[in-house]
Amino acid sequence: EQARGSCLFSANSMNPETSTAVAENHSLSPTSSLGDRFAPGLLLTALGVVYGDIGTSPLYAMRECFHGAHAVAPTRLNILGVLSLILWSLILIVSVKYLSFVLRADNRGEGGILALFALALPERESTGAPLSRKVLIALGLFGAALLYGDGIITPSISVLSAIEGLNVIQFSFSLEPYVLPLTIAVLIGLFSFQWMGTGKVGRIFGPVMLLWFACIAVLGLREVIAEPKIFEAWNPLHAARFFRENSWQGFVVLGSVFLVVTGGEALYADMGHFGRRPIQKAWFLSVLPALLLNYFGQGALLLDHPETASNPFYYLAPSWALVPLVVLATLATVIASQALISGAFSLTMQAIQLGYCPRLQIDHTSPDERGQIYIPQVNWWLMLACIGLVLGFRTSSHLAGAYGVAVTMTMLITTILFYIAARRLWKWSRLLAGTVCGVFALLEVAFMSANLLKILAGGWFPLLMAVVIFTLMTTWKSGRQLLGQRLRDSSLPLPMFLEDVTRHSPLRVPGTAVFLCGNAEGTPIALLHNLKHNKVLHERVVIMTVVTDEIPHVDRADRVHVEELGHNFFRVVGRCGFMEDPNVPELLAQCNEHGLPFDPQKTTYFLSRETLIATARPGMAIWREVLFAFMSRNAQRATAFFRLPANRVVEMGMQVEL
Repeated sequence: EQARGSCLFSANSMNPETSTAVAENHSLSPTSSLGDRFAPGLLLTALGVVYGDIGTSPLYAMRECFHGAHAVAPTRLNILGVLSLILWSLILIVSVKYLSFVLRADNRGEGGILALFALALPERESTGAPLSRKVLIALGLFGAALLYGDGIITPSISVLSAIEGLNVIQFSFSLEPYVLPLTIAVLIGLFSFQWMGTGKVGRIFGPVMLLWFACIAVLGLREVIAEPKIFEAWNPLHAARFFRENSWQGFVVLGSVFLVVTGGEALYADMGHFGRRPIQKAWFLSVLPALLLNYFGQGALLLDHPETASNPFYYLAPSWALVPLVVLATLATVIASQALISGAFSLTMQAIQLGYCPRLQIDHTSPDERGQIYIPQVNWWLMLACIGLVLGFRTSSHLAGAYGVAVTMTMLITTILFYIAARRLWKWSRLLAGTVCGVFALLEVAFMSANLLKILAGGWFPLLMAVVIFTLMTTWKSGRQLLGQRLRDSSLPLPMFLEDVTRHSPLRVPGTAVFLCGNAEGTPIALLHNLKHNKVLHERVVIMTVVTDEIPHVDRADRVHVEELGHNFFRVVGRCGFMEDPNVPELLAQCNEHGLPFDPQKTTYFLSRETLIATARPGMAIWREVLFAFMSRNAQRATAFFRLPANRVVEMGMQVEL
């Protein structure tokens, strides 16, 4: 339905004509009314999308702490220690870091690591030494790439851990052979209805997740009432005793404890879908109380029955409730995957508009919420990757070895970028920003160190995925800059072109010609080729540049700027945010307000279409030039990106040697 194109993050580099540029002058705000919007219906919808991942962690988090290769014995000291770590991890990382601090750093309502990246390191400002800036940019991009790895593992481990509940049910025959086929079938179903959109999915899933949180709270409450002393775990001294008694093994278990906060980054990434307040209210009113009751209930059960450590979540339920619980857990884990899938869509959209990803088809699934989108290519790629993971790792315990590495790194990078954003946007002192972010960084470094021990057990997978995606993103960015440079070298300054038009007065034909140009100062290549080969100019010529700002949405009053150049030539600069479609016909329609009327039936659009050739010229390595040319050939057509009427577009082909 809708399409987006590539753009360059740097305002100082020239883009090809079928690309957008990025604005240099605009205001950035740390907060916005979008981030504060609240409607009661959004709370239930947010519950169904945002909290699925973190809400289904009880299925496997406690089990991994007390069962498996890196577990500790389910003794009273260990149980209270692990529960204390779980309690304070949820409070400090989710409640304090994300919901109280990071969600304030919204880029006009949009969240996620790339939105924070644009806030913390806008191209128009020089922050620190060039080397330091390059390192921070690389960190921000790598953090975004890590989220894709997380987006693959989350659906796989969540759905697989739920369906493994079949192994607990006692039948005359084993259900274990059916676990993998059912998991794959559920994953296919999950990705098949993403086209409906986040809002519709959330409205369907919201009531299910409300039932899920009520159910896990009741299951935990039954055991807590029987063993109320379990609440002693609120005392952080139990966590300290746990490390003192278990030393190195206790540190290893910290990697499993971290599983309770996976999904925290998705809260921030999905802020553009729902807003800050629904996400905050859903957490404090429903999610946090239910999670704590269930974790404490599992702890109470382990105190009395250590043998249930193989699957303490399902052993909370009476035998008659196991089948309904497996069904509900499967539905909940399908929903858990939604947070990361929606976050991957938002992240891809931002990457496209900030110039780190080729143009892809993007469907807007809601007339009211511009952040609710669907990207078919990303959706099917995620599905195939998830199925491959399930077939490769086969059990949720094996997948748990791969889980956590990417998330901890992303969280630490978010903390670093938040420090810079807090200093820049809110003028926090070094002491205040350093103290707040230092506490978070200390926790995350500890979690990351423990998770790095999982690399050989599967943690290599999200890192490998991140390296591949990081390479693709940086290659696209560098390639667009190189292509812009090559086109700039072959272009003619516009004043010189206008002088030549004055001297030779070519034949002018009726109608309006719109030439899209990434460089607001140069002459479009398509204009030069049209005049050279057809020997005519249209009666009115418009040179148009579409500028992508580093903010999500641009106010209507700032969208269009019109400048008359003489000889019936006009320059039009249209502006859009990185969460908006660069719709050229709509932007031209707004020119009526600036004294430049347009008749759509008498307007022809001219684009240049480049065929890229890899060469040994200085610029990029040959293999990266070949990769960039491949990505460019498979990108969404510029006609669809700019939403141009296909029957009024003329493309002028040219070869460009990289």
